[in-house]
Amino acid sequence: MAGTTRPGVLDAAVRWVAVSELADPTPYLEGGELLLTTGMRMEGDLTGYVARLVRRGVAGLGFGVGVSHEEVPPALVEAAESAGLPLLEVPRETPFIAVGKAVSELLAAEQYEEISRAFAAQGRLTRAALRPEGVHAVIDRLAREVGGWAALLDEAGEVRHATRGADVRAVTAELARLRGTRPAAESAEGRLRGTRPAVEGRLRARPAAEGGEARQGERLPASLALSGPGEHIVVQPLGGGARPRGFFAVGAPQPFTPVTHTVVNAAGSLLTLAMEQGRTQLAASRRVRTAVLELLVAGERERAAAVLEALGGRLPEGPVVALAADPEALDALETQAFAALLGEVAVALVAESAAEEVALGAEAPVGVSQPYEGAGIGLRNALDQAERALEAAWSRSGAGRGGGGRGGAERGGAGRGAAGRGGEGRGAVGAGARGAGAGGPVVRFAELAGQGLLGLLDPAAAQAFSAAVLAPLTAYGSRADLVESLRAYLDSNGHWDAAAQRLGVHRHTLRYRMRRVAELLGRDLDDPGTRAELWLALEAARGTAATPASRPGSSR
Repeated sequence: MAGTTRPGVLDAAVRWVAVSELADPTPYLEGGELLLTTGMRMEGDLTGYVARLVRRGVAGLGFGVGVSHEEVPPALVEAAESAGLPLLEVPRETPFIAVGKAVSELLAAEQYEEISRAFAAQGRLTRAALRPEGVHAVIDRLAREVGGWAALLDEAGEVRHATRGADVRAVTAELARLRGTRPAAESAEGRLRGTRPAVEGRLRARPAAEGGEARQGERLPASLALSGPGEHIVVQPLGGGARPRGFFAVGAPQPFTPVTHTVVNAAGSLLTLAMEQGRTQLAASRRVRTAVLELLVAGERERAAAVLEALGGRLPEGPVVALAADPEALDALETQAFAALLGEVAVALVAESAAEEVALGAEAPVGVSQPYEGAGIGLRNALDQAERALEAAWSRSGAGRGGGGRGGAERGGAGRGAAGRGGEGRGAVGAGARGAGAGGPVVRFAELAGQGLLGLLDPAAAQAFSAAVLAPLTAYGSRADLVESLRAYLDSNGHWDAAAQRLGVHRHTLRYRMRRVAELLGRDLDDPGTRAELWLALEAARGTAATPASRPGSSR
């Protein structure tokens, strides 16, 4: 028929059928219609009529002959051919309503086919979710269903799994832009085989569910669409709460159809369900492991082993060491050994021979106890040693204790009543620590104990103790010689001549000063306990900016 000779003009999708005899029916059309008319008002030049239909997006024009025209007007044929508008001749014996019914039935059949395809795709996605690979299998299946690629990202934007050809850089960059942060996957994306870099500025983003772009710092939209030449991407958050627990992205070279969107939404539901179920199972498993650890602390090794065996696990044999780290390291520890949370500390029990490998694998500061056997008091001591070593590891890292910025004094003890031991450590503490790459140092308690008594104490608490004990001496006028005389006296083990020679004063001067020290402190300097406390206070004060030894007028 005239108007249909151009290649591709008959490919236009028909969304509905409309009948109109108006000279300009376009105000009453939406586009995509097959317009039927008998041409009652058609005469003269019809190029304007056809042009208006084309601009409106009419899919085609059906002309009913035998009413006002015995044949299709040649002017209409010429205008349709020139504009590329499909033009159909409808015989008189074919009522327009029959055309409408036929189109309606075809549309219904097409919709049913789309729904069937969507249900079949959902079934394949569901079967994929039941495979051992879980969410990874769903991502792989989704990529095949849309004829493109798919990727799974965590809540920080790090890529956890992606199919070949995944354009994750564009996704992570847009998520970072909406959050006002640096893209988390700039390096992670490069580790994925087959990924192709996104051309900057090639994709245009819009929140698919909210109809406008989100500004930096605003809450992320329900879903995000990225579109560009030959690239269409949909990003959806995962999780049932207000804060996404992750994201998944789907990309295809062609625009997403309603069926494709249905399949993508089904995949999102399966991924969210799997994620929530996994979190629930993981939380339950961790509670059981914590209960097992508490049984071990109580000395119930046989009961603890029986419970753990029911979960498919077992306790390490032979000489065992305890590892302590912040809770954030639990994920890494429990993939390598028996690990659990005890209070606010992640604890792992491993064979002594595997301690170094497990500790380094935590990629965080770790404290390692001395070897122990059995359970009960031996384990309790090992846990205390591991936590003390952990505090030293944090001191060596220079970052302080992790976990929301709280210090060791708030976090220490693992629920066992021990005081925290965070804060700045003495320089000697780090001498026996081994670095764990960028993750943090590993400190063994045996190395820590070899640094002396102060190495086992909380530096902040020791300095507070020192300031309190020495306060009567530091407040005694502007003289610092009493503190230095006390230090020389204790370093010389109470020998007057040796201490006086060290200070460069007469021994009678030193005796006078020591009597004054005893009076100010209210202590008996001949008492061994008093000497020990004073020595500890002086050692804690050594090297700090507040120590009297560093003030002007000091004799040292």
